[in-house]
Amino acid sequence: MKKNKLLLIGWDAADWDIIWPLIAQGKMPALKKLISNGVYGNMSTMNPPYSPMLWTSVATGKTPDKHGILGFIEVTPDRTTVRPVTTTSRKTRALWNIFHNQGMVSNLVGWWPSFPAEPINGVIVSDRFPKTHKDPKKQTPMSPFSIHPWDRKDEFRNLRMFPFEITEAHIYPFVQRAHDVDQENHKGLSALAKVISENASIHNAATRLLRTSEWDFMAVYYDLIDHICHSFMKYHPPKLPSIDQNNYDIFKEVVSGAYVFQDMMLERKMQLIDEDTTVIIMSDHGFESGPNRILDLPKIQAAPSLDHRQFGIFVASGPNIKKNQKVFGMGLIDVAPTLLHHFGLAVGKDMDGKVILDIFEKTDAPKYIESWDNEAGDFADLDNNYKGEALSDEETMQQLIDLGYVEKLDEKFEVAIKKTRIDLKHNLARVHLGIKDFSIAKHHLRELLNENDEVDKGPFHMDLISIAIIEKDFDQAKKQLEMLKASNTEVKYNLEFTEAQILSGLSRPAEALKILEKLRERNESALVLFRMGKLKYQLGKFEEARHYMELAIEKEPQKAIYHADLAEVFLRLNDYEEAADYALTSIELVKYYPKAHYILGQALEKMGDLENAKLAFEMATKLKPKEFHKAEHSLENVIEKIIEPSKFKDKSTTKYRDNQIVVVSGLPRSGTSLMMQMLDKGGVKGLTDNKRKADQSNPKGYYEYDAVMSIHKNNTWLKEAQNKSVKIVAPLLKFLDPKYRYKIIFMNRDLTEIVKSQQKMINKDPNALPTKLFESYSKHLKQVESWKDTLPGVELIYINYPDVLMHTRTALNKIEAFIGKELDKEAMESCVDRSLYRTKA
Repeated sequence: MKKNKLLLIGWDAADWDIIWPLIAQGKMPALKKLISNGVYGNMSTMNPPYSPMLWTSVATGKTPDKHGILGFIEVTPDRTTVRPVTTTSRKTRALWNIFHNQGMVSNLVGWWPSFPAEPINGVIVSDRFPKTHKDPKKQTPMSPFSIHPWDRKDEFRNLRMFPFEITEAHIYPFVQRAHDVDQENHKGLSALAKVISENASIHNAATRLLRTSEWDFMAVYYDLIDHICHSFMKYHPPKLPSIDQNNYDIFKEVVSGAYVFQDMMLERKMQLIDEDTTVIIMSDHGFESGPNRILDLPKIQAAPSLDHRQFGIFVASGPNIKKNQKVFGMGLIDVAPTLLHHFGLAVGKDMDGKVILDIFEKTDAPKYIESWDNEAGDFADLDNNYKGEALSDEETMQQLIDLGYVEKLDEKFEVAIKKTRIDLKHNLARVHLGIKDFSIAKHHLRELLNENDEVDKGPFHMDLISIAIIEKDFDQAKKQLEMLKASNTEVKYNLEFTEAQILSGLSRPAEALKILEKLRERNESALVLFRMGKLKYQLGKFEEARHYMELAIEKEPQKAIYHADLAEVFLRLNDYEEAADYALTSIELVKYYPKAHYILGQALEKMGDLENAKLAFEMATKLKPKEFHKAEHSLENVIEKIIEPSKFKDKSTTKYRDNQIVVVSGLPRSGTSLMMQMLDKGGVKGLTDNKRKADQSNPKGYYEYDAVMSIHKNNTWLKEAQNKSVKIVAPLLKFLDPKYRYKIIFMNRDLTEIVKSQQKMINKDPNALPTKLFESYSKHLKQVESWKDTLPGVELIYINYPDVLMHTRTALNKIEAFIGKELDKEAMESCVDRSLYRTKA
């Protein structure tokens, strides 16, 4: 009888950017074989990208706020000291607990964290098992909690390898010129020996279990690539300008050597399993290997994680896995539900991930259970009051310090405990930031800002700035930035990008551009060029935007966002074929990228390919259901065009839409108040508050709503405007919420008349016409014409103010047809008082 076995292998920090060239050179044959006989793709990481948090999300299908692992270290239950993170902090059941309950056998080797080992049906060789003594010439005693069952201690004790056992033969495949290393001044070889020995210990334990035990599920975790990259990625080709040439020549092959060694260990595992075993290889994040490598890390918590890239790897191969196909849209939290489904078990509804159905050739619909945590029975749950062992904790803690993930602990335990508590709370805030639960994230960050002055508040301000920018609250972002600059932070933040983003959000793109131009003089990175292109786009300089974005793509062609935004530029340049090409390239890089599908739909619609445009808009709305309002409106528009192509040839339709908002706009003194009055009398009630009273300049009233003036800060009041009319002057139109449908009546009036009327209103000489004001108004009118094409939910007609006064019925017929409902035109006509047309060109 075939067993539905599954082997899960974790390669911390493995990255396709390193793997593909090595496969092309024939240096990773084992992985290549799995890819050819299975599926592969990107694995999206989470925020913050700290490995114990991430691998626990893999094992539970839940985000860290739910599973409880919040960092590299933890406070002990008796709150007397701190220690490396343990399984006792986990608040939910992992895969192996569920499998134990279901009568399955699981083997776990090296998983981080898996110490102290849980008493499951099977074997656990925990993450503490391979740890070596800080003195490389000594062995570390094996903790009784490092493996389960403990009666197999003698079997596994002899499988451990130590740095003093590493010989030249082990080192030379990584460093061919090892004999040239000055080991008194460069500790690279000793660090390398430690990493090799520890990962060899993991491999020894794993192959022992593969050879000698029966199992249903087995998971093996290696930190080899991650640790080697943190120490040696700065020497990896291409050479960075500031790296010493001699050191580069000596250590440039170390990172590649780690991948080759990892593949060799994979090949051995493949020899020890049968063809009925499904194999999954994955990483929790990638690792920066290009020009954006950071050589001088800032002094912040877990600074090495700044080297981590958003996408890791995912490969699956087995009897029911598709062959040689790329899969998309996978995240770490999707792994546990997928494995439960593989074994025919129900997925917990409280899990945050989904089953990756695309990897299977044949599969049934997933089954669900409320929560595995609520189920009674034996789950091999651990006693959470484990006290720890000073020696075992000390060695692991020292490794975390050496890697830079943890600062050296303060000699005063109470200080170390407080700092750990603050770090874990900050990590929790960043988890909520990552899952877009901004209110909880802000709550935690504000509490952290209230800590005493001994705590560096800089990171908390930076996260609050990030949230404010995401929420488009640029005034708050500016406030937090000023507070950050005034704080006593020890970290030297590069704030140019942040300042430029805030200025851009405050509609000051020219100032933002000056900051980036200065930054470009020091560092012409792809990101700088891309941001400059975005600002040129914001300024309406589309050819220049194209230039900068093309330069950015030359430097980093794998960035999907660069291709999508360049596609958007080509849309504005009316080059729809190029727009479609770049959108498709973006989708090829990241298949489930809603914005790229939306832009593709726009380009196809402009090209007249309505059916495929419809498919693109459907995909965009599917990827961001109830969020991507532009895509929803575009889909509605294109369906209408398909059904009645002659009637809906443009967006200025005669269709009345439920809950539409009629916006009366134009420049000040262009006749907007009169139009509001007419609509109100004609049957489209105006949203007004009557705070601004009628005066000599507007004797019949202004018909204004006070909240409009702060629409750039808060536009939530727009829900009150549904099925009504509201007056919004032209410069504020860009702050409309795209979730609603708008019919905009834009009042046109001769610019000279407008400016003269305004001058008269503020008691200035109407014949002294300010040139700058003319230029500003002309610019606003051009921006409106360009802006309306970017929002599919906007329909707009221009109404000439003199026509309303002199050819009223004709103008009203046009307005009635546009709004799409019958109006009381006689009542509207009665509002017209030609005697008020006092300022003429």
